[in-house]
Amino acid sequence: MSVVKIVYLDFDGVLHPSSPIDNALFSRASLLESAFENSTASIVISSSWRFTHTLANLKSKLPGFLAKRVIDTTGAAVIGKHARFHEITAHAYSNDVVVLWRALDDSYWEFPTSCKELIRCNPNTGIDPKEVELLRTWLTM
Repeated sequence: MSVVKIVYLDFDGVLHPSSPIDNALFSRASLLESAFENSTASIVISSSWRFTHTLANLKSKLPGFLAKRVIDTTGAAVIGKHARFHEITAHAYSNDVVVLWRALDDSYWEFPTSCKELIRCNPNTGIDPKEVELLRTWLTM
């Protein structure tokens, strides 16, 4: 059985501050390039943007190096406690493949406290070098 690594990617609070000003949308996306350099990991978009944009449109908003890694979005919305976590695990375990995953997200309340797969970003700034290094370390293990 094959093993794959997937990064579940939120947009708001990760690729830009939760409340972006001016032209700040996706202003932090370029920080992720170095994390993926020596990895074959894929990206699945877990952002709520998936409800209002097609996969092609979501990919078009990302720098080329990230867009090429995007393979899917998580599915239907889950209502209730730790909704994002349940959306991700439903996607991750829907195939006959062993999926190792990490989530880049600022909405920590959407995950159980014990979720070691969450790389929590600061919603006021988006991803920073500390989170990029955590991701890079995991991707190259």
